[in-house]
Amino acid sequence: QRLTGKPFWEIEMNQNPPIWKTYIEAVKRIGIDGWFIYGGLNWKTNGRVATKSEVVSRTDERIVVRYVHTTPAGDLTSELTFFIADSASPTEKPIKSIPDDWEKLKFLYPDILDADNTTFEQMRRELGDLGALGITLGYPGFQQWFTMVQGGLEELTYTYMDRPELIEEWRVMEHERQIRIAELSIAAKPDFILLGGSGSITLQSPALFKELSVPTIKKITRMAKEAGIPTMLHSCGKERALIEILATESDLDCVNPLEIAPMGDCDLAELKKTFGGRFSFMGNIHTTDVMLSGSVQDVENAALKCLEDAAGGGGFILSTGDQCGRDTPDENIFKLVEICKLYGRYL
Repeated sequence: QRLTGKPFWEIEMNQNPPIWKTYIEAVKRIGIDGWFIYGGLNWKTNGRVATKSEVVSRTDERIVVRYVHTTPAGDLTSELTFFIADSASPTEKPIKSIPDDWEKLKFLYPDILDADNTTFEQMRRELGDLGALGITLGYPGFQQWFTMVQGGLEELTYTYMDRPELIEEWRVMEHERQIRIAELSIAAKPDFILLGGSGSITLQSPALFKELSVPTIKKITRMAKEAGIPTMLHSCGKERALIEILATESDLDCVNPLEIAPMGDCDLAELKKTFGGRFSFMGNIHTTDVMLSGSVQDVENAALKCLEDAAGGGGFILSTGDQCGRDTPDENIFKLVEICKLYGRYL
């Protein structure tokens, strides 16, 4: 909003401008190396879901949009609330009961027949040499599905215990879809592939992560490695056990955002010492205590500490531990960029 002068809903709901275009403008203004994670292809499917939307309420602060998703097995309904100065929030999710809505849910996973790369190639042209062009994929697990289920983690947990065959069928559907997406994405030749799985061992246990998520991560990272495309995994929240699992059970190349306590459980120096020969790392300046609420000196101190902890031997990307909050002061952001330019070079 500070960059475009527009309400958040203009970008998120109306794509005016699309968020990827806004990101490129931010890269230019701030002077950073772009970490472009908005790449994606337009899918051609055999989908049989028709979605209608209508604005059900509007104030100066928010717009509430209701969606009706008509499937051959019946309707699903959902609701998004778009805010003037915050990201949109799902205020009603489409799956009210996994067992009751199961036949409808399956129609949300149509076969992907082909891809249209037109928008992705436009992204490539407009980004140019300002950054690395990535495509983001997902993988099965509670961290993915709780965004679709009205009862959230509670509903997923009960279904896992009472109807494990449904969770396994869902895992397979998600796995097959993401592998198909990976095939077409690799063919588009991005600079990297990002596996987005925020909360992978915060919204589910490490054991569930190994059961539900790792098979897909293992397959995608192997495919990308064979194609010569590096892979990164993003999982905010706890991450230490996830890193240890993926060190031996995947071909993943890089991990972020490596959040520190209390939001996460990562010690950057320890991770570098233990896994520095296996992974590249990206992170991990505290997003609230330092970037949002700290002074310029706090940012400088934290950035230099990250470089001290993880820069040795290469394979480190200095960044925030997840995002920058909406009201992060410009001077703190520019100080981080300054430290990168002054000390973040390998000679």
